[in-house]
Order: sequence, then structure tokens, then C-alpha cells
Amino acid sequence: QFFSETFNRFYSLMPTEAAPTMLISGIPMHRIKGTDPHKDTLSKIRAAAPVTGEVLDTTMGLGYTAVAAAQTAHHVTTIELDPTVAEICRHNPWSQGLFDNPQITRLIGDAYDVIEEFEDGSFHRILHDPPTFSLAGHLYSTEFYRQLYRVLGGNGRLFHYIGDPKSKSGSSVTRGVVRRLHEAGFSQVKPAPYAFGVVAKK
Repeated sequence: QFFSETFNRFYSLMPTEAAPTMLISGIPMHRIKGTDPHKDTLSKIRAAAPVTGEVLDTTMGLGYTAVAAAQTAHHVTTIELDPTVAEICRHNPWSQGLFDNPQITRLIGDAYDVIEEFEDGSFHRILHDPPTFSLAGHLYSTEFYRQLYRVLGGNGRLFHYIGDPKSKSGSSVTRGVVRRLHEAGFSQVKPAPYAFGVVAKK
């Protein structure tokens, strides 16, 4: 178990049939019902496929998305809010690609702020898998989506994880996300229910 003094909460790794998930104050950060964190990650990658060129992973977590994306991408930039999480990754064998693969760059900070440092059209693909709306509402805002649109290159693709579209909260959040993505400039926003998210094109 790890304690984040920055955010005053506990983290721990929980074993599954495949890669472990991380519990944030007791709540798993991956889908584990009927799947496992590795399959969950691959479904997100498939939604944004082909994942090539320069890729932005807005929320690193245990780094599974960044590591998987780096298998086909030219380079992956991944952002983590909490330094404690980066330390947990060093203790997780499934996260070692974050440190061993030179095609992955790790940044510490809030994606809402860090994204302003990137040039227009810097990325071919963006993988946006934020914490729940209640924990990180600013990463669901029109202002942040405009920044995602700005740093995404022409014909680029964004995958935005939201949660179970069949749940009451998931369907409600999805409607708001789709509306704000359109407001931010994205022309096509289509559901990717198998990945619990939506895909938006520039």
C-alpha cells in the first residue's frame, strides 16, 4: 500500500488474472468485471487504431496504455498527475515498459495544464482515459477538449474513455462529453461501446 501526501489518499496494487489494477482509496481504476486490465487496455487501443505516429496519453496511471501504444507508435508522451503513482509503477512488472522503452516520455503534472506546453497539431492520436467526472471534472470540460483539438493533427483521432454507456451515470456523462467535443471542434464523435468510450475525429 502506498500513501500520496500530495492528494491524501491510499493506493494499492490488486492482482487479477492478468496485469494488476490499482486501487485508488479502494476503487479499481480498470474494468475488471468480465475482463482484465490488459484486455481493457487493448480495447482502448483498438478504438483509436491504427495507433501510429506521435501519441499523447493524457493520464498515465499504471502506464498500460502508453506501453501498448508504444508497440506501434513512433513515440508516446504520457502524463501523470501524482508522483506517487509513478513510484508505484516501478514496483509493478507490467509497468516496466514506461522506464525501459525510449519511445515513451513521462511527464508529471495535471494534463489540463501540461497540454498548453504542446505545439498545435503535435499528435496523431490522443488516448484520454481520465478519472471519473466527480474526481477530475476539469478533464471533461470544453476548455480542455479545445486543447485536445488544438494539439491533435489533421485527420487525427481521439479516444475518450467514459465508463459503462449502459449505466445511468455513464449514459448521462456520455451525452455531455459528445456535446462538448462537438463544441470544441471535433467533427465526428462516434460511440465505441466495447471500449466504454467514444472516438472523435478532427
